[in-house]
Amino acid sequence: MEEWVGYKWHEYITRQALGEFPEHAVTLKDEARPLGVLFRALGGDPALSLVTAEPRHFRLRRRFLHKLAGTHRKFELAWRDEQNLRLPERIALFPSRELNRDLYLWLAALAASPQPNDGDWFTDNQTMVENLLARWPGLERLYQRLVSHTLQWRPQPEDLPTDEARREDAIRQALIHPGSVPNLPGAAHDPWPVILWLYPALDKAVSASQISDDDTNQSNPGGLAKKRKRRQAERVEAFDRDQGLMIFRLESLFSWTEFIPVDRAGDDTEEEDAEAVADDMDMMSVSSDRRETSASIKFDLDLPSEENDDLRLGPGIHLPEWDWRRQTYREKFCCLQPMLARDAQPAELPEPLRRPAKHLQRQFSALKPLKQWQKRQVEGEELDLDACLEREVQHRQRQGAIDQKLFRRCQQSQRDLACLVLADVSLSTESYINNHQRVIDVARDGLQLLSEALSASRDPFALFAFSSRRRDHVRFHHIKGFDEAYTGTIRGRIQALEPGFYTRMGTAIRQATRLLQSRHEHQKILLLLTDGKPNDLDLYEGRYGIEDTRMAVQEAQKAGLTPFCVTIDDEASAYLPYVFGSNNYVVIRDPAQLPLQLPKLYLNLTR
Repeated sequence: MEEWVGYKWHEYITRQALGEFPEHAVTLKDEARPLGVLFRALGGDPALSLVTAEPRHFRLRRRFLHKLAGTHRKFELAWRDEQNLRLPERIALFPSRELNRDLYLWLAALAASPQPNDGDWFTDNQTMVENLLARWPGLERLYQRLVSHTLQWRPQPEDLPTDEARREDAIRQALIHPGSVPNLPGAAHDPWPVILWLYPALDKAVSASQISDDDTNQSNPGGLAKKRKRRQAERVEAFDRDQGLMIFRLESLFSWTEFIPVDRAGDDTEEEDAEAVADDMDMMSVSSDRRETSASIKFDLDLPSEENDDLRLGPGIHLPEWDWRRQTYREKFCCLQPMLARDAQPAELPEPLRRPAKHLQRQFSALKPLKQWQKRQVEGEELDLDACLEREVQHRQRQGAIDQKLFRRCQQSQRDLACLVLADVSLSTESYINNHQRVIDVARDGLQLLSEALSASRDPFALFAFSSRRRDHVRFHHIKGFDEAYTGTIRGRIQALEPGFYTRMGTAIRQATRLLQSRHEHQKILLLLTDGKPNDLDLYEGRYGIEDTRMAVQEAQKAGLTPFCVTIDDEASAYLPYVFGSNNYVVIRDPAQLPLQLPKLYLNLTR
């Protein structure tokens, strides 16, 4: 009973102290899609991820009720950087759901406007508001309505000490008449947060790649909001070895605060309740000490020995890579190594695939070239009897000009297209779907069924697979070239595919583009099969990998190719529209259906 009373008392005090309207709350998760559309429509960077903002600490002059409830220490405010646009996870400040939603819309519009580089947060926000309202006058009424309610939420100047009151008057004046206040007066405490403005990015002394998921898991350009926040961190020189991962008592539980020296900024494995553990932490410690990396736990994937690896075809091909930060190519930055399965044996089609394969062969055989006779030709292989009889009649009747087209010629109808299928065989394809079948197994079945269908239609096609281990070793597995027949040897190579390493997608697409460019067909299709976003051990993470892949796709389009992506990644719609375009990808919601869906997608592409 005492516990229940205490809980209800805490709930009541907190609700009174916050001064919010939870019944009118609006969440970023529900508003993410229209906010993303608005942000891009107003000229915002389409590569930015829309994610939730972590709370910021403020040293405010709090009232007694705030101190009693322990509130008003942290606030979720809007800000943006090169990677993300961060907005509050939930807004319930105003007594109307429409007003709370309008605040989201205003913040997205403000973030889409050009960012001044003066470095003065106070004047920069006034400039952005002025420019936004000048460019889009229709937002004036929305802004004034938000200002009116924001001023009611803020503390009254008469309740503050002289210096803080003077500063609060300046902020109010800047909100009502943007651009009218040149500087912000100083005071002992932090000013009350200005919820209508964008705040500077958090301290960059600790890089985002070391303390957050920004460059590894949050890159969903223009997509839905992800509830992944940056964490507060401190940088330390090194960790004491005695403070590593160890158990010495029952109460010594594992958590993110304990340190394991590994040679990666992030770990791909998922820990149960890891995010909840991080949310409970006040501070994370980050160290660049690498002395113990090789002696403890190593997540890096070493390459197999020469005798156990696939055959290397040639010394390797050097390809460029797009660096979006510098807005330039890094010439000969990646080394692509063509590979051929060493121990692949000729194989028959697996028994479960034979029945659907026969159905596809009957369906696709209708597409193969047919012989057609063209009549009344000046030259040809045979005489056209109908034309000859008609000429004889004209001669006997002594008519005027006599038709000299007395032959017929056989012409073969041809589908003027070629297709290159590029499959992702990175380590993530080792994962299971439906607890009994691996992603790589589904991909292999899809490649075999598609090959059976294309061999029946006689469309020229090639098969390749790729994975990578940093930029100097991008593995490009040769399965079938355009000039090779689809035989048991090709089936054996498909069945020999195994998961491994990472996904440097841009490099593989560039090599596939080169191969397709050498074809003479009019229509050239680059069909990419993948289960996730681009990534690798080095800097090829997050937006860097997304931007390089996008540039590689644009290069393929400029070369006259049709790139199309087929994926089973549930979050693909968050980044693939930016990479491939809204009509050049498809998400297979049920991965087990990939083998049967793949030939159907090919038919739709080639109609």
